[in-house]
Amino acid sequence: MSIIQVALGLNGLWWTLILIGPLVVLQRSLHRELQTVFYLLTRKPVVAISLFSMLFFPGVLLHEGSHYLMAKLLGVRTLRVSLIPRPIKNGRKLQLGFVETVSANSIKDTLIGFAPLISGMVAVGYIGMVRLDAAVAWAGVMRGGAQAILPLASHLIDIPDFWIWFYLAFVISSTMLPSASDRQGWLPVGLLVVGVILVGLLIGIGGWLFTRVAPVVNQAMSGIAGVLAISLAIHLVCWFPVVTIRWLLSWITGLQVS
Repeated sequence: MSIIQVALGLNGLWWTLILIGPLVVLQRSLHRELQTVFYLLTRKPVVAISLFSMLFFPGVLLHEGSHYLMAKLLGVRTLRVSLIPRPIKNGRKLQLGFVETVSANSIKDTLIGFAPLISGMVAVGYIGMVRLDAAVAWAGVMRGGAQAILPLASHLIDIPDFWIWFYLAFVISSTMLPSASDRQGWLPVGLLVVGVILVGLLIGIGGWLFTRVAPVVNQAMSGIAGVLAISLAIHLVCWFPVVTIRWLLSWITGLQVS
């Protein structure tokens, strides 16, 4: 089996790469729109930031709690923990929380930085597949096309505690992606993985890697792609009404927030 054949067979990896970009762009856009809505409603930046942080608090709690728990499991000492939002980079960005740890090796730093993504994907996957019947919903759309959307939406809303689960899926999926500080240790570990693969090819175990390891990696990446698809769909559903509300508030108040 050639490298090209293996690469073409890693459909889970390709779907993950395809979905991650639009999710990041949509997430950032939705966050900006929500902050603008809160500002237009209150005209007070501090109150707007407080409302925004309260909205996403469950996701922030899971994100920072995952950092903290992983650090404790790996024996890495934590220095400071905060769930209070604060502006960073001269006020151009908002940090909703942080866990500060002592510097460890690249592998431990990577695992600590990766922890919120793992916990977030487990939570969103559970909510989407078990509580919101995402697989059933997708199958219904595939069978019925656009005509199935309205009946499907009615069915979803009738699910017990639908809005609670939808809210949790939204705030968790919107805060699970690693920040720049979370990704600091990823490059050395990524280079190490690539190096191991190259050495494996050179010493003649490429066939074993392709036949044994590649399918497992593809299955894992397919699961990740599924969670990203759920997250992207949730963000799309939220983006349109939020943008509409922001446009109406700007029109009513005559204020344009850049």
